Amino acid sequence: QVQLVESGGGLVQAGGSLRLSCAASGAIFSIKDMGWYRQAPGNQRELVATITTGGSTTYADSVRGRFTISGDYAKNMVHLQMNSLKPEDTAVYYCNLDALPLYYTDFQNYWGQGTQVTVSS
Repeated sequence: QVQLVESGGGLVQAGGSLRLSCAASGAIFSIKDMGWYRQAPGNQRELVATITTGGSTTYADSVRGRFTISGDYAKNMVHLQMNSLKPEDTAVYYCNLDALPLYYTDFQNYWGQGTQVTVSS
């Protein structure tokens, strides 16, 4: 069974920084794309950033230039460095990735439990 555990959320003042981390554990043969999503109260879950095994990244327009996603495929981890945080970045942040568990033939999509990020004005 593959499990994702996020860490690094918390309360920060506007203009501050946080670094989120997500570790995938379990019987994993390979990991493909990884990403971060967020969901604010009353809103739908939205894409924040993604990274591929080749290192290609995509960002939501609202975070481009402030957030940086990075992947450590040797450790099955993905990180999100968030700088110049704004109150509108307040949300629960979720890790998401495609992993091929041992004894499976197809990649499966997994979500973490979420970590709260609160930015005060």
